Amino acid sequence: MASSIASSAPSLSLQLPSNKGRVKLSSCDSNAFIKGDKRNAAFKLQSFSRVSMVATVNVSRFDGISMAPADPILGVSEAFKADKDEKKLNLGVGAYRTEELQPYVLNVVKKAENLMLERGENKEYLAIEGLAAFNKVTAELLFGADNAVLKEQRVATVQSLSGTGSLRLAAALIERYFPGAKVLISSPTWGNHKNIFNDAKVPWSEYRYYDPKTVGLDFEGMIADIKAAPEGSFILLHGCAHNPTGIDPTPEQWEKIADVIQEKSHIPFFDVAYQGFASGSLDKDASSMRMFAARGMELLVAQSYSKNLGLYSERIGAINVVCSSADAAARVKSQLKRIARPMYSNPPVHGARIVADVVGNPELFNEWKEEMEMMAGRIKSVRQLLYDNITSKDKSGKDWSFILKQIGMFSFTGLNKAQSDNMTDKWHIYMTKDGRISLAGLSAAKCEYLADAIIDSYYNVS
Repeated sequence: MASSIASSAPSLSLQLPSNKGRVKLSSCDSNAFIKGDKRNAAFKLQSFSRVSMVATVNVSRFDGISMAPADPILGVSEAFKADKDEKKLNLGVGAYRTEELQPYVLNVVKKAENLMLERGENKEYLAIEGLAAFNKVTAELLFGADNAVLKEQRVATVQSLSGTGSLRLAAALIERYFPGAKVLISSPTWGNHKNIFNDAKVPWSEYRYYDPKTVGLDFEGMIADIKAAPEGSFILLHGCAHNPTGIDPTPEQWEKIADVIQEKSHIPFFDVAYQGFASGSLDKDASSMRMFAARGMELLVAQSYSKNLGLYSERIGAINVVCSSADAAARVKSQLKRIARPMYSNPPVHGARIVADVVGNPELFNEWKEEMEMMAGRIKSVRQLLYDNITSKDKSGKDWSFILKQIGMFSFTGLNKAQSDNMTDKWHIYMTKDGRISLAGLSAAKCEYLADAIIDSYYNVS
């Protein structure tokens, strides 16, 4: 009888009286059930030999976990891939593209990879702090090889998982050794900054940065908020090419920012994701951070090579902590290593060797600078062309000059969420909902199309 019931009702199972985790069915005529007779709606089956039928309920231990929302930046690329329209354009993710809108692998990167193959290097684990040659050249690139902070060994440099991983390491250091200290973040900022500090349980607040009326810098608001912050706060600053706005302080404004930070005993925390890629000059793009270091200030600098060397998927970067003494730097580095060990153990070697070879080899280094100038130049050219197209089509007298005043791979268009949605829904142009577009994903051939979309969205959608 038991086998017959099981074969005719595969969704049910037989069980002895212990019914943990199962729903017991009440008794009824078993023969009627086997024949598919459902006259007795309550399924009152009689028990035979104390065997009862029960329905298995598959309850997951993970039922309490909800579906996470799509990432506001990476989700744009997913939506773009699903779009079948031929006119579609992905201006969401900040990744450099050629004029044909194809990913670009730098020639110096290919040469460095060939050097690795020729040397026959192995894939052994790196030390926790990363590749020594990488750490040396990356700190020199950031501060300048002759900088006193390097000569005096006052910089703790640890290779990490690109800019995100470097920021996360620093956040963990702040949470552990500066309990209760707050991080001030620009409003707006890169979408992942808040996630990083939330995940590290570091409190944060915002300082004013963007002025929607001028589509420019709210410098007075920025200064006021930094002054009002609790003494000893960490002030997160974008070293160059502010993401998402593309709006940077002038050299004179940087000096005033440094004045206020020193007066309040704050700690500057630079995110340098675009050195050399913003202006085409490595030194110019590091000038703000170097000015703070020259004042004798202790500071943190997170670095990334995703953009300037195109090493997006290699996850290569570093966290640098400038200290007041070599002894303090040694202690800070030891604790950064201690934090990294249980987090990811040690960083990847492939991209680190590329950076060490490119930056450490004068011939490759010069070639790299030429390629960066080329990439930065292409972005500047489409920025200019976009401006030219918009101003030639819009006869309202609106001032679009903010497009040219911004720098780097992004442009903050001033479009609101509804207007940005129109860009996607009607024009198949994918961008973040705060109005940011990546000019690195724009070609000269698409500038007029983008200009038409921006004008339509700005004037016809409220």
